[in-house]
Amino acid sequence: MIVFPNAKINIGLNVLSKRPDGFHNIESLFYPIQLCDVLEIVEASDFAFTQSGIFFDACSEDNLVVKAFRMLQTRFSLPNIHIHLHKKIPVGAGLGGGSSDAAYMLCLLNDFFKLELSASQLHTHALELGSDCPFFVDNIPAIAHGRGEILTPFHVNLARWFLVLVKPDIFVSTAEAYAGITPVIPSETLLSMLEQPVRDWKQNVHNQFEQHVFQRYHEIEVLKTKMYSNGAVYASMSGSGSSVFGLFQSKPGNIEDVFRGSFIHTEVLK
Repeated sequence: MIVFPNAKINIGLNVLSKRPDGFHNIESLFYPIQLCDVLEIVEASDFAFTQSGIFFDACSEDNLVVKAFRMLQTRFSLPNIHIHLHKKIPVGAGLGGGSSDAAYMLCLLNDFFKLELSASQLHTHALELGSDCPFFVDNIPAIAHGRGEILTPFHVNLARWFLVLVKPDIFVSTAEAYAGITPVIPSETLLSMLEQPVRDWKQNVHNQFEQHVFQRYHEIEVLKTKMYSNGAVYASMSGSGSSVFGLFQSKPGNIEDVFRGSFIHTEVLK
């Protein structure tokens, strides 16, 4: 059985406060995009995990898809399987690729073994694997609060906008990004800002991580500047970085030349 875990972008991201549990309270619009990995499971006598595509040097047992399987294997006495993950979503990019893989694995196992877990139960399991994993269970645009697990569906019409997503050869860890953050509650909520036309987002919808990350990695700031100089109506770093995306009213020219040397993904949003 094969599924295609997709990435997401963050449109606006505010870090509101530090929590007693060591996490942070945030607000952000999580928006799913079409860039995806490929995840396959088949029955097997012995457990196996293999991967291809974008290389990520980590022990297989530390991979979130394996952790998701081990979780449900323990709780439901699941037999062994062979997992293959083909990575197309860049890592360390703020796109939620690992979280998506984990959530899709839970849903895949639920279907494959007919566990009959509800969406609420899948959310609970997903949260044990990562703060933004629950988003990928429903996989619809949503305003995220709390650690990112409190999700309120949000309708934003971006149909037919052209997305350009660029990821430089820079890895920004979540811990590194948060190390430069001073939490602050903005005077206006992100929700109120997002209700304005997209053309007004440039002035009002911000990613709070950008200031610190741009100071450390000027190359990422340059990518955002290039988005605007090539016609983007709105551009932002996604999540804690290092990817940057731009929203264009029509397909810009010379994308490959402008962002040469970086990973590039383009799509027409639905």
